[in-house]
Amino acid sequence: MGRLLSFLYAASIYLGLPCALVWGWVRWGRGKKSWSLIPVLSLIGFSFATASALLAVGACLYGRSIGGWPYYDPRLMRVYLWGSVLSISASVFGLGGVWRKGSLRWHGAACAFGTLAFWMFQAASE
Repeated sequence: MGRLLSFLYAASIYLGLPCALVWGWVRWGRGKKSWSLIPVLSLIGFSFATASALLAVGACLYGRSIGGWPYYDPRLMRVYLWGSVLSISASVFGLGGVWRKGSLRWHGAACAFGTLAFWMFQAASE
């Protein structure tokens, strides 16, 4: 059971989340844009979730370039902090945007909670 849960987590975070982010930006770029408050909240939340995911990719690339992160490295702890702050902010804005129809209505909230789950599991595994 533990292996199945680990596989599902890895598949959803490392495959599903990037696909959802790309799909969301393509959908937003092609869709009709509404600039009222609620759809803009979804866009802000989705942007924060994207920034959080890009921070994760950048931290992984930087970690590979320095030969790996030392145990409890203060720089890595700051990365976890900023990734979590971005994801929590994305969750707040994403939830604010689900109340009205828009191209990023569910993408904002789903990607925000996906990145938040990523940061929580990464910090817990430290």
